[in-house]
Amino acid sequence: MTQRGFDDEEDDFPEWVDRIKANVAGEVRRRRKEMGWSAQDLADRCEQLGHPIPRNVIANMESGRRANLPLVDVMVLAAALETYPACLIFPVGYVDETQELPFQHLVPTWEALRRFTGEQEVPGYDAGLVPDFELHASLVRTALAALEEEEQARFAAKTATSRAQQEEAERRRTKYADQAISAKYNLRYLRRDIRDEGATPPDLPPALDDVDPPEPDTETTPEERR
Repeated sequence: MTQRGFDDEEDDFPEWVDRIKANVAGEVRRRRKEMGWSAQDLADRCEQLGHPIPRNVIANMESGRRANLPLVDVMVLAAALETYPACLIFPVGYVDETQELPFQHLVPTWEALRRFTGEQEVPGYDAGLVPDFELHASLVRTALAALEEEEQARFAAKTATSRAQQEEAERRRTKYADQAISAKYNLRYLRRDIRDEGATPPDLPPALDDVDPPEPDTETTPEERR
């Protein structure tokens, strides 16, 4: 079967769907053998994960006889093989070039994977709230690290044996306290923006439970709150 839109020398290339299925099948087989598993071992692990994929289905997939490849199967196969679904679809290092969409020219598999995961931005594409959640995770790490450093500096100030040591510890404590306050401030407004988008922000660790403003007491009237 030829593929429209390709040059003559590429007429023998398989269709996009067949190529993607071949990518997954080849990587499943390679990963399974690397782990020393039989097809039955892999089928058993899929069943343990709650989504049975029979041994004959796995065998037919690996040999190219399976007609379809549901996304849920890819997800469970990846978990069973202790890898990521994207690594089955785009097996970097084992498939040099692949297609991202039908009728497109081959591209390096590494580039295709980076665009698939969003690591490499595509002009005009909407990344949704992924950048906001990545920033949220970064701010949480910054705030927690600053709080830990502040606590260590506070302890150092209390146990200092000289005035100079105490002053240096207090300077460090103030520095990290300011960093924690700044990170919390940015977190609060980022979480507000996420909510304004109609989405739910990630959970916060207990150490940062003061980031969100307290919810208003709905059981009291405005007059009672005055």
